[in-house]
Amino acid sequence: MHWMEVTEESSVLTSFYNAEDESNLLLPKLPALPKNYSTTAKIFRLNALVLGGSSGFIEVYAYGMYKIATVTGVAGSCLGLCFSSDLKSLSVITEVQVSPDSAPEITYFQLDTSLLSVYLPEVTRMARKFTHISTLLQYIKLSLTCMCEAWEEILMQMDSRLTKFVQEKNTTTSVQDEFMQLLLWGKASLELQALLMNQLTVKGLKKLGQSIESSYSSIQKLVISHLQSGSEALLYHLSELKGMASWKQKYESLGLDAAGIEGAITAVGSFILKANELLQVIDSSMKNFKAFFRWLYVAMLRMSEDHVLPELNKMTQKDITFVADFLTEHFNEAPDLYNRKGKYFNVERVGQYLKDEDDDLVSPPNTEGNQWFNFLQNSTHLKESPLLFPYYPQKSLHFVKRRMEGIIDQCLQKPADVIGKSVHQAVCMCLYKGSKSEDSTPRLFKLPFMWNDKSSNLHYVLFTMLESSLSKIYILRRHTDVSRSANNGLLSVDFGNFLNNSINESSDTGFYSCVDAHFYDDETITVVLKENAEQEGKERILAQLPLSSVYVDEDQEREFSLNSNKRLDEQSDDIPTRTVFLESQWRVLENMKAQYVAVNGIRKVSCVLSSNLRHVRVFEMDVEDDGEAEEEEEEEETTPIVGDEHEELTLSAVNHNSMCGGSAEADETEEHESSLDS
Repeated sequence: MHWMEVTEESSVLTSFYNAEDESNLLLPKLPALPKNYSTTAKIFRLNALVLGGSSGFIEVYAYGMYKIATVTGVAGSCLGLCFSSDLKSLSVITEVQVSPDSAPEITYFQLDTSLLSVYLPEVTRMARKFTHISTLLQYIKLSLTCMCEAWEEILMQMDSRLTKFVQEKNTTTSVQDEFMQLLLWGKASLELQALLMNQLTVKGLKKLGQSIESSYSSIQKLVISHLQSGSEALLYHLSELKGMASWKQKYESLGLDAAGIEGAITAVGSFILKANELLQVIDSSMKNFKAFFRWLYVAMLRMSEDHVLPELNKMTQKDITFVADFLTEHFNEAPDLYNRKGKYFNVERVGQYLKDEDDDLVSPPNTEGNQWFNFLQNSTHLKESPLLFPYYPQKSLHFVKRRMEGIIDQCLQKPADVIGKSVHQAVCMCLYKGSKSEDSTPRLFKLPFMWNDKSSNLHYVLFTMLESSLSKIYILRRHTDVSRSANNGLLSVDFGNFLNNSINESSDTGFYSCVDAHFYDDETITVVLKENAEQEGKERILAQLPLSSVYVDEDQEREFSLNSNKRLDEQSDDIPTRTVFLESQWRVLENMKAQYVAVNGIRKVSCVLSSNLRHVRVFEMDVEDDGEAEEEEEEEETTPIVGDEHEELTLSAVNHNSMCGGSAEADETEEHESSLDS
């Protein structure tokens, strides 16, 4: 995984970055959701997340959110990658398994991604649009989630009680007729009275009415304020993207397809139509339930011989007709519905729109008598018109949303495929054989390591090849512009004896080999070294290796000529070698068998990990010299942390000691030694 920020400057990009996003000026601000979510207020300079996996899988995500490139055809499983900040090339290290019986080969690839560099302003605009669209899709998804949470299971209580009533009653009278008799004559059968007074109860009816009103009001507000505003903003950005796609000179090479985007716009329109349909169903259901519950509440009070307030007792002929129509439409027994859903009734009509399933709506809207709908059905030309959004009366809101997401994803996937196919291999270099067995001596934990020098547009690769138990460090330097051959170089680095005396004060002064390495910044590599003839009592060293001591003018005269038919480890004798003698930028790591190092040049910190993964030391690297170096030593203060008997953590506070006698290049400010026996 690699995250990079584009540093290439141009007048077009500068004005684009500094300009206010037009959508912030033209679109209303989206209402906040009752969840931990915030819309993208401002998107800064283009940055990209590059992911590499097995089987040559590489993907590039603009702003870490939306995929703008899918690269295929790279052999092996990705071990490391580095994208240049000018978008001209992508360096990849992979592990290629040539055959099941042989050890894998570690291979370096440099891929030409110049299409992204040439169309950088267009890529930036397109990426920003993609990110807006991706953000709005997430906003709509979370809005719908909030709507589903506002809908409560208690709203299904009426359906379940009526279904149980049908199963237990002994009469042949339908449920609809039972309620009609109560409405017209004011009398209910003994079975209906038992249902209303013993199971539903006056208190339960009142609670059910309040729940429906509260739930429907919340859903209605979310549809109006969140779902509709988010859909309209999505429609705006897709329409702008369609306009960009119509500018073929700029965007056709990047794979933007106006026809596909038009399909996405149509899908959003269908979703908006379905949201409006849900609003109509909510409005109708709230009126119906309010009238029905008011009438039923008075009827149940009379059954219990309770006092009925005069304002509740008033019921006009219009009210009676309204309740009668509600009973006729909602209280019909449906045996086929029982086979599908395990119930005979679907009095509650809103919940079906929020179900995330492919089944058709149990009670779709009644379009009979709708003059506009009939006009469209009878018009041959308008029925297939691209100017009208398709309508799906049988489907739920969730279904239409998933369809919209699929069409938009498919539409925005094309640029990633087109850009990915434009990427081609510029350099392939087989470095060395990997370890076949996991039980064998492991190679360096961090290596191969890759680094992008933004200032000089150079890619660096650090790696080692074990040679007769000695381990040199190799530095491969490639220009990000694959068409340029200058400033490309491969060197091996030997570390000469830079200690006056060996650690155990013997006269043996051998060379040092690299255990681990990491780029500290554009000019320095942090390394962990050990003596080649390491013996008991020999200590390891943390050092800073300046690139200026490795790459000098005369190295340009002896460029390494690679034989592509051989692995690099088979040509190691021909690789130019630079022996360096570090002067003061090093420190002995006492009482620690250091194996791995991780650094952060921005924070000026290095972290060293022991070979058994139980001890870690943190160093502050670039401490300014305040004057005379203090040589006072303080006693170690050890603080035991009480815990499990198999786990013990010791924190040692030590004074500021320089990496060598008179240097303050790296100070150890904290030493954390963790002994984990569990």
